[in-house]
Amino acid sequence: MLLKLTGSSGAGKTTLAFAVADRLDGIVVHEFDEVGVPDPPFPPHWRSRMTERWVRRALEYQAAGVDLLLSGNTPLGELLAVPSAPLLDGIAVCLIDVGDPVRRDRIAARDGGRWDEAATDAFCGWAAWHRGHARDPRFRPDVITEDGWPEMAWHRWTAWTAEDPRWRTGLVDTTGQPLARSVDQVERWVTEQRVAHRAGRLPLSRDWADQAPPPGPPSTRH
Repeated sequence: MLLKLTGSSGAGKTTLAFAVADRLDGIVVHEFDEVGVPDPPFPPHWRSRMTERWVRRALEYQAAGVDLLLSGNTPLGELLAVPSAPLLDGIAVCLIDVGDPVRRDRIAARDGGRWDEAATDAFCGWAAWHRGHARDPRFRPDVITEDGWPEMAWHRWTAWTAEDPRWRTGLVDTTGQPLARSVDQVERWVTEQRVAHRAGRLPLSRDWADQAPPPGPPSTRH
């Protein structure tokens, strides 16, 4: 299965992913950007195309009986829409978040001051969108679907509501807590998803894309 830690820059996704690597058996850890990141402005559809590349890598691990824990910016809706996503036998996503003041401090302290104030504001705006998207698939889907990669199958989830059990994003908010506690939370989340997967209770298991949405009242947009 593919386990994805998502969120905007500065939240600690990669630090947490690699911190749990030695605690878990049968799992490999990678960071999305290790395939290389082009200088801004990014080429059109770069993240979507690289997400598909990582899904194919996850399928290779899946064939070998190994799970992939991947950190990176790709949100749930984008992951579900890449061409090869339905071939995965399990998908789970967790949002790694942090308060904007901490995020700003971390971004300013890293990458040699590469990011100016406007770029940092954009990271904070992307973080706010991630929070809304994690709660409800109908929260500003245009942010990722508009002018998207033609290969993307957005229809797989754009009719879903927040009540659909397949639309589940975990949350670890690292604001104001020791790193060790956040690592424990990520380890627990990974373990819970893997147990649910083995027991046949993971909502995004094989054939998730072919399931009809459950009946119920429409959700209120956040």
